[in-house]
Amino acid sequence: MAKAQECDATAAEKCHGSWVQEANYQATVVDHRLLIDNNSRMSWKYDTRYPSIEDLRNKAKRKTPGFAFEYLDGGCNEDVNLFKNTDDLRKVELIPQYLTRHHGSSLKTELFGKTYDAPFGIAPVGLQGLMWPKATEILAAAAAKHNIPFILSTVTTASIETVSEITRGNFWYQLYHPAENRLRDDILNRLQAAGCDTLVLLCDVPTFGFRPRDIRNGLAMPPQMTLKNILQILTRPHWALSTLVNGIPEFATLKPYIPRNLDMKQLGLFMNQTFEGRLNEEKIKPIRDQWKGKIVLKGVASEQDAGMAVRLGLDGIIVSNHGGRQIDAGESAVHSLKRISKEYAGKIKIMMDSGIRSGPDVARAMASGAEFTFMGRSFMYGVAALGKRGGDHTISILKTQLQQVMEQLCCEDTGRFAEHLVR
Repeated sequence: MAKAQECDATAAEKCHGSWVQEANYQATVVDHRLLIDNNSRMSWKYDTRYPSIEDLRNKAKRKTPGFAFEYLDGGCNEDVNLFKNTDDLRKVELIPQYLTRHHGSSLKTELFGKTYDAPFGIAPVGLQGLMWPKATEILAAAAAKHNIPFILSTVTTASIETVSEITRGNFWYQLYHPAENRLRDDILNRLQAAGCDTLVLLCDVPTFGFRPRDIRNGLAMPPQMTLKNILQILTRPHWALSTLVNGIPEFATLKPYIPRNLDMKQLGLFMNQTFEGRLNEEKIKPIRDQWKGKIVLKGVASEQDAGMAVRLGLDGIIVSNHGGRQIDAGESAVHSLKRISKEYAGKIKIMMDSGIRSGPDVARAMASGAEFTFMGRSFMYGVAALGKRGGDHTISILKTQLQQVMEQLCCEDTGRFAEHLVR
């Protein structure tokens, strides 16, 4: 068996571009020997040239214009919290147990009455179609295939109805709170008609982040094309051709509400006037009364806000600092998570995003108090690097990485990571 596995690995290494890498992880320990259970084989296929998120990031940087890549990749101000998110998370250490009897590890995770095939989902990202045409649709389809949550942003480039059709209604929606109740109610009605059962209220954008890269690149809301940006496009012909074929990205969900024939400046003004950044108890209460599904508060970074979510009867929170894109002087997401989970674990579902880039990072976050995790940039790197294959590829490598970590730890289910935390 060992020789056969060695030959399989060699063949996989030689076949760079084919999707042949196979992860067979359902296992048992008998007499301290690892045996593969061929009756419960898992096969997650991915392009072996890009076995990590960093590989995908490097490829995405080579394929997309500079202004689009920097919009995705950057944080606010000096990027302090952007890097601190991942750096602090990777200081979390886990203890493996090698001689403990092990009956196999499962990635399946229950959340809000549903069982997902992994403890991570795809976080909302604005203007996804700017980074790669049809990125939203690609990721929604991949999430549905792999049975993980997909969160659609208010300001991304596919409509509620399109994503509902792709996912058969199995998606979440992140709401930027509208200034007018009429618009809020219409969006909520569309979501309920589309089958969406989890509403994510965004609370960490009282103002837009101050992002020097985007300012230099002229990336306002919406993006503007400068001579510098046009020259960058000319050096990325694959992106340019794909965008030409699929059309200029637009705010698809908001299109019915945007007056026609607005120029770029007018459209930017319309967006600023249409949405109120700061969320509060008075705005949340009528949504709680109207919405029939689950409600999650995203952007929580303090015990105070977590406590308000509990008092208002919300179903979950996502501890997050918007991937370091909103406040540079704040603490990393994992540090907020540790404090919040210590006080509110068991009182509300606690999830986390920001700084997670790998399967081991998912394990670290869950050991630190998260019951579920989300990633945004990681999946966008995958789509920008590999196009239509990118969503499936990224989910597959994350599953493979996380499964390997669980086998090393002797962690049989995703609710037991905290047992392996170095405290």
